[in-house]
Amino acid sequence: MAQPEVGRYMRDWDTPGVESVAPGVHRVPLPLPGDALKAVNVYVIEDGDGLVLIDSGQYLSDARAELESALATLGAGIGDVRDFLVTHIHRDHYTQAIALRREFGTRVSLGAGESISIAAVQDPSNASLSRQHKLLQLCGAEPLIELLRRAAPSDADALRGLFEPPDAWLEDRAVVGLSSRALRVVSTPGHTRGHVVFFDDEAGLLFAGDHVLPHITPSIAFEPVPSENALGLYLASLSLVRNLPDARLLPAHGPVAPSVHARVDELVIHHERRLDATFEAVVEGRHTPYEAAQGLRWTRRERPFEALDPMNQMLAVMETKVHLDLLAAQGRIVQGTREGVLVYARPPEAPKS
Repeated sequence: MAQPEVGRYMRDWDTPGVESVAPGVHRVPLPLPGDALKAVNVYVIEDGDGLVLIDSGQYLSDARAELESALATLGAGIGDVRDFLVTHIHRDHYTQAIALRREFGTRVSLGAGESISIAAVQDPSNASLSRQHKLLQLCGAEPLIELLRRAAPSDADALRGLFEPPDAWLEDRAVVGLSSRALRVVSTPGHTRGHVVFFDDEAGLLFAGDHVLPHITPSIAFEPVPSENALGLYLASLSLVRNLPDARLLPAHGPVAPSVHARVDELVIHHERRLDATFEAVVEGRHTPYEAAQGLRWTRRERPFEALDPMNQMLAVMETKVHLDLLAAQGRIVQGTREGVLVYARPPEAPKS
């Protein structure tokens, strides 16, 4: 196969093409039109006379065309892909793998923790985003639900049909043995309940999916069946990865970074600060997740809630809820309900003796 120069970095991480990040490992950004994420990285691993891909991209004609072009640069085609190892269930990671499996019979593997979500999506009684709409009602974000219905993508139902079960469920601590390397499966719930990362001990590479991203913080618990204590799970998963030997960070969104540990430390600090800011929002009288989210700033640009599009407003409300839930678990605030809506408040002061 053709070999791009190792260590050649493209000007912008989402520029189409092939970047060789290690011997036999190539990063290929695939487009996400209309999405603020811009692109998703698929990692192509040369393995004997075939290829193994970490994640697949979203089922889109542009994404498929970019993947075909990138593989051609390596002297290969989609038919040379033997396996998709998928980090989690989100559409930009999973759906193209299922579409190509239907055409080429390619094997698809996914974290075992995603089985609940796969079953939920396949249940015909569950409409698209119905669970998220119910959660938004619980968060006091009723005005947002109609905005989301209007903004629903036209391909939502077609994509929903691509959430078929994988060929294999990946268990924590399993080792995927390739002819060129061994990949250790590490379960990292939080972003989704079944998120996994793949650790190449020998080469010092972590294929991190959305668990550790170099420039942004991943959303928490946006999935068909959100986990209880999702933020607590996510922080525990960060600690787990921090205890692995340091490695180069191969993320799903953004450029390759030199140190997983350095970025994990930044993410932990971010969530500590976010917990404090969310606590202050409650103290100021913003008692529902929707109210608290409206009082916080969002993205690296510190944008107000009102400046976000409906989908990102939904993610912001859910993100705020998981921070509130963790604050409640820590005893810093108390949780209750009022007219079917979650409310949070400071604990009552103990009576003075």
